[in-house]
Amino acid sequence: MKILSWNVLRLTGAAAEDVAGLVERHRPDLLLLQEATRDISALPSLVGGTYFQEPLEGRIYGLAMWSPHALPRPRALRLPVSQVPGRVPPRLAQIAMVGGIDFANVHLSHGQFLNRWQLFRIASVLSGPSAIIGDYNALGPIPLPGFKDLGPRQPTHSPANILSFRLDRCMARGLRCTQRRVLARGPSDHHPISLELHAVPEHLITELRPLHSNVVRWVAAVQEKPIRARIRERWMRQERHSRRHSA
Repeated sequence: MKILSWNVLRLTGAAAEDVAGLVERHRPDLLLLQEATRDISALPSLVGGTYFQEPLEGRIYGLAMWSPHALPRPRALRLPVSQVPGRVPPRLAQIAMVGGIDFANVHLSHGQFLNRWQLFRIASVLSGPSAIIGDYNALGPIPLPGFKDLGPRQPTHSPANILSFRLDRCMARGLRCTQRRVLARGPSDHHPISLELHAVPEHLITELRPLHSNVVRWVAAVQEKPIRARIRERWMRQERHSRRHSA
């Protein structure tokens, strides 16, 4: 299955005609878009297919999925949010099962702890062969139990053409990737990424299910208490331990 993902850069980036050109050149089975505005919803009138958009609360843009085939209506998963006042509205993951694979289209937060927490939340609701694809806004490696980084290793984002970062990624479970590419950037500040994904045999997926359970338990534990309370309790335990040993 051929998957494309592209952050089109709201308003000043790619228009529906640019996205249609990408589709015609690369013929994906599934296209995932981030920062898609209402104008991008004209895509089916240009290339046909099925299109669903999930707007971000309080913003003019959101997530979108397109396929040349019939698509089940994706569900929206609300993700953990920052407690800092004035930050962006809650992020969502757009999730749909296509060809027996759970796909999560994401545009994660910029905070490096928060975007990894969001990934754990998404992983906890996916089952079987799964892929989390999109703009991660993440720097450095991402440990996610049971999932592998199958995306391209080249930079995908070049703000102001000064620095380049690998922000657009694919973490997958129960899948193998036979081809991964970073495509020409076009009018956005992100390059599209292209992936050829295939499901692995079922007996290999069953070996990963204990890891999935660990992810679910970790997310539940994180949601039970505020992070500051957990850090404080850990610090107090360490402090008591040092006092006993120094006495």
